[in-house]
Parts: sequence; C-alpha cells; structure tokens
Amino acid sequence: MRFIILYIAFLLAMPMFSQSEQLARNYMQQGAYEKALSVYQKLYKRNPNRINYLLGLVESHQQLEQFDKAEQILQKKIEKTPNNSQLLIELGHHYEVQENSSKARIYYEKAIKGFNQNDINAAYTLAQTFEKYNLLDEAAYVYEKGMASNPSASITINNHLAKIYGEQGKLEKMFDSYLSLLQIQPNYKNIVQGNFSQYITEDPFNEANIIFRKLLIKKLQQNPDIVFNEMLSWLFVQQKDFKKAFVQEKAIYKRKGEDLQRIIGLARIAIGAKDIKSATQILDYILEAPAGNDLKLTAHKIILKAKTDLADKKEYKAINEQYEAIFETYGKSRETIGLQIDYAHFLAFNQDRKQDAIDFLKRLLSEEKLSRFQSSRAKMKIADILVLDQKFNQALIYYTQVQNALKNNFLAQDARFKVAKTSYYKGDFAWAQTQLDVLKSSTSQLIANDAMELSLIISDNSLEDSTQTALKIFAKGDLLAFQNKNQEAISKYEEILVNHKGEKIEDETFLRQAKLFEKEKEFEKAKVNYLKIIEFYPEDIQVDDAYYWLAELYVNVLGEPEKAKELYEKLIFNHADSIYFVEARKKYRTLRGDAIN
Repeated sequence: MRFIILYIAFLLAMPMFSQSEQLARNYMQQGAYEKALSVYQKLYKRNPNRINYLLGLVESHQQLEQFDKAEQILQKKIEKTPNNSQLLIELGHHYEVQENSSKARIYYEKAIKGFNQNDINAAYTLAQTFEKYNLLDEAAYVYEKGMASNPSASITINNHLAKIYGEQGKLEKMFDSYLSLLQIQPNYKNIVQGNFSQYITEDPFNEANIIFRKLLIKKLQQNPDIVFNEMLSWLFVQQKDFKKAFVQEKAIYKRKGEDLQRIIGLARIAIGAKDIKSATQILDYILEAPAGNDLKLTAHKIILKAKTDLADKKEYKAINEQYEAIFETYGKSRETIGLQIDYAHFLAFNQDRKQDAIDFLKRLLSEEKLSRFQSSRAKMKIADILVLDQKFNQALIYYTQVQNALKNNFLAQDARFKVAKTSYYKGDFAWAQTQLDVLKSSTSQLIANDAMELSLIISDNSLEDSTQTALKIFAKGDLLAFQNKNQEAISKYEEILVNHKGEKIEDETFLRQAKLFEKEKEFEKAKVNYLKIIEFYPEDIQVDDAYYWLAELYVNVLGEPEKAKELYEKLIFNHADSIYFVEARKKYRTLRGDAIN
C-alpha cells in the first residue's frame, strides 16, 4: 500500500517538475538569471540525478559570473561519476567560457580518451555534447570511432557526421557519408538531396558540383550501384544539363527494366526549363522504345503542348500536321482524349478558330462513350473557349455541369474557380467573391492560393472605391491577357496607371503589365515597372514578386548578374516567407560562386 501511495505521489509530481523546468528555461531566455537559478536549485535538490537540472544550475551560475560555484558543482559530480565523459566536456566548456582554452582542452581530451567506443549510445551522447558547443572536430572524431566499432549503427550516425563534414567544408567526406547512407537506406533520397541542395548549384564549375561529380564517377567505377546513376542524373538536372541526365536515366532504365516514368519525368523537367530540344530527344526515345500506346501518347502530348506554348505563328502549320499524323496513327477515340482536348485548345487559343474547336469537342462528346471525368475535361475546355469568346453565361453553364458531375474532385474545384474568374471578367464581383470564399479552404493548395489572390484583389479594391471603376478596368485587362491580346491588355492596364494613380490597385497593375511586357520582349519597360513597385510599394505584398522577377530579368535577359544578386539577397533577408525564397537562395548562391554555408 505504501508503495502505491509513493508511486501516485511520483506521478502527480512529474507535471509540477516539468512546469518548473519550463519556467526556469523561460527565465534564462529573458535574462532573469537569478530567478532561473532559484528554480534550478530547487529542482536539483529534489532530483540531483537529472542531468538537465544540473546543467541548468551550472549555466545559471555562469551567467551570473559565479564561476567558482559552477565549477564546484561540476567537480563534485565528476568525483561521484568519474567515467562520465559528458560532464568532462561541460567542465571543459566552463573553462572556455572564462577564456581558458588550454585548460578546456585538457578536459575535452579526457572526455575523448575516457568514452567507451563500443557503446554507441555513449558515443552519440558525447558527440552531441561536442556539437552543442560547436566543437565539430571532436564531434566528428567521436562519431567516426563509434561507427568504426559499431558498423550496424551507421544509419544513425551517418546523417549527423555528414552534416558536420559539410559545416567543416570537407565536401568530399560529406558527400561520401550521405552516399553510404543512401546505399543502406535508399528511401532517404529526398532528405539527402535536400541537404545536397545547400551546396550544389546550377554552375557545373562550382567547387561542390565538381567534387560531387568526380566522387560519383569514381564510385560507379568501383561499384556500379544504381544509386550512383540516380544521383548523377539528379546532379545534371540541377545543372540543367538534361542530355547528360538522360544518359544516366537510360542506364537506370536498362538495368532496372521498369517502366519509363523516370524518363517521362525528366522530359517534363526539361520542358519546364524551356529546353525543348533536349525534351524532344528524350521523348523520341520513348516513342522508339517497346512501350505501350498510353506512354507513347503521353510523350506526344507533352512535346506538342510544349511546342505549342513556345511556338510562333509560322510554326502552327507544322504543329497542326503533327496532331493530324498522331490522330491518323492512333485514331480519335477515348484513347486519345487528352490529345484531342489539347488540339481543341490549339485551334481556339493559338489559331483563333474558336467555333471549329467547340464543334470538334461537341462531336467528341456526342460520338464517344466517355467517362464522367473525360466528358468533364472536354466540357471544361468548351467553357474556356466560350470565355475566350466572351460568351460568359454559356461558359458558366458548362463549368457548373462539371461541378455537379464531379463533386469534391480537383476538377470540380477548378471549375468553381473558373466560375469565379468568369464572373470577375464580366464584372459580377459579388458572385465571384462568394465562390472564392468557398475555395480558400480548397484541398488543392494551388487553387486555394489563386482564390486567395483574386479574392484580395476584389475586396481590397472594392473597399477603396465603391464604384469599382479601376477594378472593372483591371478585370478587362486580365480578360484581354487571357485572350492573348497582350498589347490591348497593356493599354488597358495603362488606363489605370494614368487615371487612378496612388490607388491600391496600382502595384498589381504594374506587376501584371510587367509580365506582359516580358511576353512581348519589351524588357526595359518591364524593368521600369518592377523598379516602381520596389520604390513606391516596398511594404506591399507584391514587392517580393518584383524583386524575384526583376532579378530573373537581370540575370537571364539584361546580362547584369550583380544587380540580380543584390535583389535575390534582399528577397532572402527581408522576405523569408516568400514563395520565391528557396529559388532565390539557390540562385543567389550560384551568382555568389560560393554555395558553402
């Protein structure tokens, strides 16, 4: 009975200890060291075996410059547990705090000599303590000794050791440790690649890139593990050298004997980087490979859409002939539904053959037995073309049919967003806002973000101007941009910049107009717009867009990388929550020529 009472008392006391420790930590963070000391003294008295209470007590004395008392506590504890290497490091650090490095070194060396290398937990705890005080050489040494004595523990240690090598600038050792980890645990690939991204840049002559490439080639020669091909492919993708990445992907495909999805993925990445030549070469390989029709049609679809997006009018005839050749080979059936919808888009948006495109899709809907999803995709495209033709009410009917047919599906959410966008184009801002409010919590982050952005444009510019005059002009400009009437859209946005100066919508207008200037290759005008946002709207939500896109303009078009570097740097340090943060940081490192943290 007495044991039960003591056990219950212990359980009740645990939350009290936890709260007291949190209180002590809060005092430490606030600089209230005497209060922290008082709490830690009580905690340590109650439970002298808790190492965190001991260390909290020692740190409190150190912060109050009561070094003798801190030392007495540590020495007394070490006398009772002379084999505790962690405490020896703490005592060494105590002397380091007093700028007595030579004495600190004595205890660090004692800690290293005294720990049990066969005890992986002891090695891990000791190395972590060294890491806590940024004693990286010592931490690495302990990890290495622990791993040598316990090879099975390499998964646990390799990640920590690799990070230390990286911080020390020992790049080859860092890459080697991570690769060893990948050979044991291939599912760590995304984590490892994320860590590599801190060092690898787009520049193939960057020091880290060269070291990593040479190490991978050396490892492939010694041991043709497929993980090294995969990492070489990843490296070449970072460098935007898709042809070399393709060589590795072909080797992976031949060895694994699996499907061609990795190669399809590489083609998509190349298209995203606007390297159509490499993407075509990659997709031609799929068309020649012993693959099923589904995969070959996917290859055709990807390359034709990419060519269409980047084509001039003089190239439309050739694209049209490519579509007709594919339909002649594979037919116009359910199997080619995606290509047929893309073809209708090409007719309407690129060749201004809107009615031909609608007739083509309606014939598809009437002649083929399509699934709900397939027919909904066709109806979505008909609606898009009707919006292009400013037949808004007819478009709304088709979008609503898709919503009703595929409730809670991504396509239904997209249809609802397009209902809102169509209502916005026609000036029905209240109904558009109602639809957008529903979409803000969409399961699709992309749709939720787009809905939030459009909702803010409507709400912000309705409060300031109850007549919504500038907003109506802005919506008309957006519609003209959707219709690919770029010069007309630019002129429409200019109306706002001339007649509605200083209104909240001005920075959005500068941004929209700048992007169209870029499409029209009027790069100097785009630059001026971005600079105006940065100068006149430095606190507004568009400024990170302006920093990023102006930096891109400087580095990719205007040939002024130093100016780009300054803008990336401002975005990194002043807009850490920006969606461009990760890309800006990577590109800044590339321009700086020093990717090492």
